[in-house]
Amino acid sequence: MNQQGVRWTAEQVLALAPDAASRKAGAKLGTAGPWSESGCDNTSVWGLCKGSGSKPYQTVVDTGGLGYKCSCPSRKFPCKHALGLLLLWAADERAVPAVADGEVPGWAEQWLRGRRERAEKKGSEAAGPAEARTADPEAARRRAEKRAERVTAGASELEQRLEDLLRGGLAAAERPGYGLWEETAARMVDAQAPGLAGRVRELGSIAGSGPGWPVRLLEECALLHLLDRAWLGREGLPEPLAATVRARVGVPAPPQGPPVRDIWQVLAQYDTADAKLTTRRIWLYGRESGRAAMLLDFGAAGRAPELALPVGLAIDAELTPYPGGGQLRAALGERFGAPLAAGGPPPGGTTAEALERYGRALRDDPWLDAWPVTVSGVIPVPPGEGGGAGWQLADDNGELALPIASGAADRAGLWKLVALSGGGPVTVFGECGHRGFAPLAGWAQGEAEAVRLL
Repeated sequence: MNQQGVRWTAEQVLALAPDAASRKAGAKLGTAGPWSESGCDNTSVWGLCKGSGSKPYQTVVDTGGLGYKCSCPSRKFPCKHALGLLLLWAADERAVPAVADGEVPGWAEQWLRGRRERAEKKGSEAAGPAEARTADPEAARRRAEKRAERVTAGASELEQRLEDLLRGGLAAAERPGYGLWEETAARMVDAQAPGLAGRVRELGSIAGSGPGWPVRLLEECALLHLLDRAWLGREGLPEPLAATVRARVGVPAPPQGPPVRDIWQVLAQYDTADAKLTTRRIWLYGRESGRAAMLLDFGAAGRAPELALPVGLAIDAELTPYPGGGQLRAALGERFGAPLAAGGPPPGGTTAEALERYGRALRDDPWLDAWPVTVSGVIPVPPGEGGGAGWQLADDNGELALPIASGAADRAGLWKLVALSGGGPVTVFGECGHRGFAPLAGWAQGEAEAVRLL
C-alpha cells in the first residue's frame, strides 16, 4: 500500500492551525525570507527560522505521523513556525527542496528517530494480550462494577426526575430556569455518567427556546428515558446494542477488534467546544473497505486538540474500531508514510438514499443525531429559491431535496458551495440527521480536489 506522499495545499496546512491568530502568524512566516537550511524528504520537513534571538528556531514536522517540534517557547500546537514552514513547503519547491536519504540534519533526525522509536514501542505494547496490559485485572473489574453501580443509581434518580417533570406538565419546565437542569446534570457527573449529564444540559437549553419548544423537549425527554431504561436493562440487550448504551451513557471502553489497514481519505475536520472541553471530529473514508470512520480527540477548554489531519488528502493507516452497534468511532493506529493524493470523492447516492442510510443507522443506535453520507448530483439552493424557506440540497432532476441544518445556514461555506456549483450538480459529503444535512466538503463535477465547507 505504500505510495509516494504529496505536498499539501495552503488550505490544508492552515486547517491544522489551532486558532485564527496562529493562522495569521503562520501565513506571515510562509515566505522564504526568514528560513534557512530548509529541506524535506518523503515523510518530514525541516528548517531554521530567524526569530528575535541570536539563534534561529529549529522547526521539524513529521508529515507521515503528523507531529511537530520547534525550539520556540510557544505552547500552541502546531506553532506559527511549523505552520509557516509547511506553507513554504506547499508553495515553493525550491525554498524547501527534497533531499536524498541520509541528508536530514542531525537535530531534525534525532527528534524524528526518537518519535518513530516511541511509536514502534507503543504499537508493540498495544499488540500484547489485554491481560498483560492490565496491572491488576481483578482490581479493574471491581472498579468497573463500582462505577456501574454509581451509574445505575444516577439513572434511577434521573428516571424519577423525568417522571416528576412530566407529572407536573412541560409548561412548568420553563419557570425554574437553567439552574434546575444544571443541578441535575451535576448529579449525573457525580454518578460518573457524563453522557447522561450532557443530555440533561441539552434539555435545559430547549425550555423557552422558541415556538414549539414543548414538542422538542418531549422528544428529547423520551430519548433520555429510552437511554435510562436501556442502561437499567442492559443485561437483556444484544451485546452490540449494550455496548452502544454504555458509550452513550459515558462509560469508557477501549477500541477492540483487529485493526483495519486502508487508504483513509480525510473528508472533514471540525471542532466543537463547551466551557470545559474542545472536541475535534475527523471523518475518514476507506477506499478499499468502503467504511466510514470518525476519529475523536479532545483538548482542554480554549486549547485545540493535538490530532490534526490534512483534509483533502489520504493516509495509509490502521484504524481500530470502538465497540457498539452502528458505532463509527475508531482509534488511529500506525501510519505508513506521508499523506497521499485523495483521488476524488467517495461514492455518492441520492438525497433519498441519504435519508435511508440515516434511518437504517437509527436501528442500531436510536440516539444517533446524524450519519455520514455522500450525495452526488445535487444543487445547492439558497433560501427563497425553489419555494424553500431555508437552504436545501436538491437532486439535479428537481424531484427531491434535503433541507440543510439550520446550524449550518450561517456558514460562509454554503456560499462557497454555491460558487463551486455554479448552478450545476456537485458532490457533497456531510452529516445527515433529524435536524437536516450539514455539508462539510464538496467536489465540483469531474474534479478530484475537495473544497472545505466549514
